[in-house]
Amino acid sequence: MGVGRCGAAAHRGGPRGRCAGFARRGSLADGDCVTVDDMVDHALAALSGTEGPWIVVGHSGGGIVATMVVDRLVAGQPGSAAGLVYLTGMMLPSGIGFPAACKLVGAPPQGIEPFLQPTADGLVTLVPPEAAAEIFFQCADPADARAAAARLIPQLNPNWMTVPHWTAEGAGSVPGLYIEALQDRSMPIAVQRTMQLLVPGARIETIDTDHAPQLPCPDRAAYVLLDFASGHL
Repeated sequence: MGVGRCGAAAHRGGPRGRCAGFARRGSLADGDCVTVDDMVDHALAALSGTEGPWIVVGHSGGGIVATMVVDRLVAGQPGSAAGLVYLTGMMLPSGIGFPAACKLVGAPPQGIEPFLQPTADGLVTLVPPEAAAEIFFQCADPADARAAAARLIPQLNPNWMTVPHWTAEGAGSVPGLYIEALQDRSMPIAVQRTMQLLVPGARIETIDTDHAPQLPCPDRAAYVLLDFASGHL
């Protein structure tokens, strides 16, 4: 999310700070043995040597990683985590995975799943660009949706089934924000609200858009994030 697109929110009193992003880019060779703990270690290493406190934001499955990053921050550097934000993210209880949350709603975790294309060995799946644009980014400008779909990379099958582990004294002690998306076709609103019931206490904000609110509604997403940050930094 560029500085220019955040301008409207920043001028409404948002805090000044630095944003650090961690993209999942790389080759299959790089990711063959990557676990959620590796992702957490990578994020923490990127933050080392920088000055907090931090507000950690996780989008989609990145919500699991964000939760575990905050848990480790609290344990290792008390006071370094000021907030935990789920941007249509997986906000799950410790020890419960996303498929279990979907089962509570009475429906299997589908979304993009029927469109996934497995590799020959069956260990990795790819998201066809056309399906990504239709399921993830249907509310965005078509050109933006195509560009975003082109940035998706192959993913190991177990990643979306990862079970988070965190503590009440760690991630559970940090103020939370859940940004739900009403038109999300990947993580339907019923599933999002089930997770909100399973992990109560987070502030809830609603955006009437798709799975990636930051693409079709950057100003609204930025405003909500900065408004939350202004109360906790």
